[in-house]
Amino acid sequence: MSIKGTYGDPRLMYKLANYRMPFGKHTNLLLIDLPQSYLDWFAKKGFPQSELGELMRIVHETRSDGMEHLLEQLRNAPRPKS
Repeated sequence: MSIKGTYGDPRLMYKLANYRMPFGKHTNLLLIDLPQSYLDWFAKKGFPQSELGELMRIVHETRSDGMEHLLEQLRNAPRPKS
């Protein structure tokens, strides 16, 4: 999924803003708060082949493209209606 597509999907945006790292040194940290160096390492080694990996890739690409302000906007995004 492209970043442009991500920010047009309210459910995915909510998930991205609230997903927490489930393992490792950064357990329970929001993905949008992961250190850039950690995301860079995953970008080189390969993100997990899962929803987690896709969300981490989106955070990495968003920051790498200089659009971190979009991640900050996600912090205050309302929860989408089901």
